[in-house]
Amino acid sequence: MNTRMYLSLSLALLMAPASGASQQPNGWKTNFSKHTVPLEEITSGGPPKDGIPAIDDPRFVPVREAQRWLEDSEPVAVIDMGDDVKAYPLQILIWHEIVNDEVGSTPVSITYCPLCNTCLAFDRRLDGRVLDFGTTGRLRHSDLVMYDRQTESWWQQATGEGIVGEYAGRQLTFISAPLVSWATFAEQFPNALVLSRETGFERPYGRNPYEGYDRSETPIPRFFRQQVDFRLPAMERVVALEMGDEVLAYPFSVLADLRVVNDEVDGTDIVILWAPGIASAVDDDEIADGRDVGMSGVFSRDVDGQTLTFEQGEADTFVDRETGSTWNILGKAVSGPLLGARLTAIPHGNHFWFAWAAFKPEVQVKR
Repeated sequence: MNTRMYLSLSLALLMAPASGASQQPNGWKTNFSKHTVPLEEITSGGPPKDGIPAIDDPRFVPVREAQRWLEDSEPVAVIDMGDDVKAYPLQILIWHEIVNDEVGSTPVSITYCPLCNTCLAFDRRLDGRVLDFGTTGRLRHSDLVMYDRQTESWWQQATGEGIVGEYAGRQLTFISAPLVSWATFAEQFPNALVLSRETGFERPYGRNPYEGYDRSETPIPRFFRQQVDFRLPAMERVVALEMGDEVLAYPFSVLADLRVVNDEVDGTDIVILWAPGIASAVDDDEIADGRDVGMSGVFSRDVDGQTLTFEQGEADTFVDRETGSTWNILGKAVSGPLLGARLTAIPHGNHFWFAWAAFKPEVQVKR
């Protein structure tokens, strides 16, 4: 049986009416007649519904306790709501893919699809309702398809778009959740909280179940069936940025040389910062031993009505030409006249190129 016939049969079985039942087969209450993408693009990733369990009751520990089991180079996603700052280690997210949480007074979902390296956070509120997300066990263009438990609509993780069900065509609001090294986070936020390994599940946290996935010799991912965009290598990491009508990709291979890019996107003056020191979560068997792939920050360059211009400083820091203040990768001034000032973060991702190009074929590559 060829791939197309297999997918068609799978979807037919999924959508076939259940005799004498009000639900769709396999426990789905989703309205599959309402969708914004071809259903044949949605494939099984292997696990069943909630086979990869989301974390719905996250527990947290202080930085000093997390130091016992997190290595300096390990990647963590950061959500900073001012008085409430939390880190979500990829060594945990890689096994659960979704954490439903609240930071400050904002209900959020922190999500990670290892196959696309899409680490993204969303505001869980929609139409006055707080949604809780789980995993469908399905993929589209190799990316996690989530569902909300309130309506069982299906959502594309890479774009935050509802694609099947009641919320098809709706859009979740992104929240900035940059990936930085544990050492960077711990130094910047010594009093913050860190997602605990006490999740209620038994998993080998710290191990990588996708060993070697993003090495240069890796072919196109097995679940990816779109036409490949060869402008960049498939597994190249890019700063994935969408502002207004502009969709951009800044390759890490370029950023590693430049370290700083001052740009204007959709009428906003922005800066992209890049620094080494973070391990790939999908390289080595032990996440902490993954090769250094670098980390990024994207910010508005406007501070108190002044537009700053940035350049590389010393020891993976950055300096603005206007005041001579020194800044770190998290957009905080660590010395100089603007000491303590914070740049406004702009949500972005560090996606694999193949995924960003598949979902945003109109993307411009910035070199």
